Amino acid sequence: MKNGPLPKTLLNLTLFLLWSLGLANCGSNPAANSPAGPQLLPTPTISIPKALQSNNPKADLQIFHYFNDSLGKKSMEDLLQLFQQANPKLKIANNPIDHETFKFSIPVMLRSAEPPDTFSYWAGARVQAAVDADLLQPLDTLWSQGKLDQVFSKVIAASSTYNAQKYVVPIGYHYVAFFYNKKLFATVGAKVPQTWAELKAVAEKFKQAGVRAFALGSRDAWPAQFWFDYLLLRTAGPTYRAELMAGKRAYTDPEVKRTMQLWQELIDKGYFYPEAEAYNWEEAAKIMAQDQAAMTLMGTWITGYYKNTLNLTADEDYSYFTFPQIDKGVPSVGVGGFDCFVMAKNARHPAATQKLLAFLASPVAQKAWTVGQGALPPSKQVASKDYPPLIQRILQEVDAMPSLAFNYDLATTPLMAEAGLESFAAFMAHQADYPQVLQKMENRRQEIFKP
Repeated sequence: MKNGPLPKTLLNLTLFLLWSLGLANCGSNPAANSPAGPQLLPTPTISIPKALQSNNPKADLQIFHYFNDSLGKKSMEDLLQLFQQANPKLKIANNPIDHETFKFSIPVMLRSAEPPDTFSYWAGARVQAAVDADLLQPLDTLWSQGKLDQVFSKVIAASSTYNAQKYVVPIGYHYVAFFYNKKLFATVGAKVPQTWAELKAVAEKFKQAGVRAFALGSRDAWPAQFWFDYLLLRTAGPTYRAELMAGKRAYTDPEVKRTMQLWQELIDKGYFYPEAEAYNWEEAAKIMAQDQAAMTLMGTWITGYYKNTLNLTADEDYSYFTFPQIDKGVPSVGVGGFDCFVMAKNARHPAATQKLLAFLASPVAQKAWTVGQGALPPSKQVASKDYPPLIQRILQEVDAMPSLAFNYDLATTPLMAEAGLESFAAFMAHQADYPQVLQKMENRRQEIFKP
């Protein structure tokens, strides 16, 4: 058909923008959330997102990113200062944006007359959506010239590939694990659990000592996903989970029901710090650090928070352990994700953008970013000896794993991801029992993954 490619492109762009609107309506806003927590899959009120404005429209390089908290801003400023030193004549516009605004405004910017040159994004389904909408510039030449297939591991390189082309430059990745209060573990005589039965026994030991086992801050919805991810991976396994994320399995399947039953059991036993919906991840991390809870299931960025904000010392004040085995024979796959930078298809300053992206792949940039963020270095050129012993152990553990699965909101399509995040948060807020949660998620799955 003569005009065949055009309708497909328009369809992909329409789907991408619809996803962005779905994110805008379903996503949580930390400033707006009350202790009552998010509602279960609310009926969206349609609002059209607006393109973000640069703080320096005349700059030679327009950078937008979601590293908006105090730790992220400082790390990005330090990174761009290094780049600026090597490119003193280049005028750089550094535009930090809060997560929720970023998620639904970037797609609008990409179709505007003044798209960002480059912006941070979450590898996985969100990058795939932008690629399918033909809004990103392939980076195969940059990867080839920099021999980046040799710089990054096979897992990272594969996750940088979409539709058989490279589209991203990874700057840091994270691994989700239990981080625990070493003082509390020593006080009650608890040992690091290796199995599900041992984890429950440790949780009960803390309960008897008057301490909650788990701190979870689900006010912003996304932290609750890690419990669902690991419980499903440790029981149904990575193949089944991948099929569920692709819409090929039902949320009412026995495998998913069992996942929620295991989670429900811990809640019913009173092992979680109360009112999870009233806290964000940082507050939950602080609850653990202040001896009010023993553990929190979180990504390795928590180490940056503990070091730079709470002045805690790894392996002295806290340590970590991997999510325990539940069913024997199920591969011990980790959960995580990585942050990356991409280039807009219609970037106005392509040469400067390519120069920045090449810099971000360099060992100097990779080390500066990951040390500042508490992230893990994607680059094999960054020596593990440059990191604290705790991070070195995590790197060794991740390297030994069969694979690292994207966390829920990066593994499935954006609309399904937001539906799931809101459902998990509502479950933790006791607004619905798990059969109701799963039925609503299944209804959404059938709407989103129509044949």
